[in-house]
Amino acid sequence: MIVVIWLLGISGSGKSTLGKELKNYFDNNNINSYIIDGDIIRNFYENDLGYTKEDREANIKRILLSAYILEQNNIIPIVCNISPFEQLRDFARRKFDNYFEIYLKRDINNIKNKKTVYKDKNVVGVDIKFEEPKNSNLIIDTNKLTKEESLNHILKYLKLKQCLN
Repeated sequence: MIVVIWLLGISGSGKSTLGKELKNYFDNNNINSYIIDGDIIRNFYENDLGYTKEDREANIKRILLSAYILEQNNIIPIVCNISPFEQLRDFARRKFDNYFEIYLKRDINNIKNKKTVYKDKNVVGVDIKFEEPKNSNLIIDTNKLTKEESLNHILKYLKLKQCLN
């Protein structure tokens, strides 16, 4: 079954780290997948968008289309993106039959001093509201769980939903 795996959360919550771990698992099990990271999309378009709410929405729409194209070609998209807006998460649920939203919950106070992004302007969770997800399939508290424990929760969930053998 082809699924769309959408890892979301504030900057520093572990999206890219877990996305790479998931990709490694899929590669080792001969499952076609591809990581879509918001920064990769931004770089492809030569950073033509800023970080305002409107620019972030436009970038997420580009990510949605990229995920759709992969899904239509039997490649599992692993999206790693802050995705702070509930209306775009609802849009994704309508567009994808097998959309799995995984919220990586992290206390911003645990990472503010570690991430330089929190010194910039238009930061999600500081200047732009991060809308707490209402309908995530899975919530992982990355304040408490290790990378390995978090990955195991994701894999267990995907197996339970019969997305993996």
